Amino acid sequence: MFTPQGPSLRELTVQALSSVEHGYDLLAEKFDATPFRTSDRLLTAVADTLEELGPFDSGLDVCCGTGAGLGVLRSVCAGRVTGVDFSTGMLTRARDTHPTATLVRADALALPFAPVFDLAVSFGAFGHFVPDAQRALFAQVHASLRPGGTFAFPLPAPPRVGSRLYWTLWGFDAAMRVRNALWRPRFVMYYRTFRLAEVRTRLEDTGFDVSLTPVESLGRLDDGSPRCRLVVARKRPVS
Repeated sequence: MFTPQGPSLRELTVQALSSVEHGYDLLAEKFDATPFRTSDRLLTAVADTLEELGPFDSGLDVCCGTGAGLGVLRSVCAGRVTGVDFSTGMLTRARDTHPTATLVRADALALPFAPVFDLAVSFGAFGHFVPDAQRALFAQVHASLRPGGTFAFPLPAPPRVGSRLYWTLWGFDAAMRVRNALWRPRFVMYYRTFRLAEVRTRLEDTGFDVSLTPVESLGRLDDGSPRCRLVVARKRPVS
């Protein structure tokens, strides 16, 4: 994280004490040099998995940030590619990398789109939505998809209980809850509030049919389960 190209500890501290929107505006110039950017390995693996589920025409990247997921859409969608985010700074960086994409500044909980997209994706953004907000987010994505359209996103297997990563994420979430109890504006980012069973129920309640596709190129755990699944939520056709 502390590389010459990445943010300093001071810059990260200032970001963490800001609102989500302003924090990402501050971090935008150096965001792609942090571990918070979705890795190219994961992006490539998701694109390869989506290729088997298409074809797709128009695509939407929800909470697109600096545009890492727009390349996935470009590789699997034959038509228009759109990214939406509420950080002006992040969208500026996305525009540098993807000048032909349509980029829209908007809150993901109030998407300004008609039901015109065949595919919606999202990478690394769900920690910014507490469970109560997830239903609203899914409803907004649902309203932006054509009947039969697909909402897809990767969901890695949870860390083993008691592992170093398990306690790291638990500690981060605990520290964030304390920070938000004591400091304003709030910065919503939690790693342990996006659980598959609950997410699947919320998607189905919103009007999606949900299936899980293993992202095979990322391998499997010792028990044979996939290291990462692609959650594939299809908007039910109008009856």
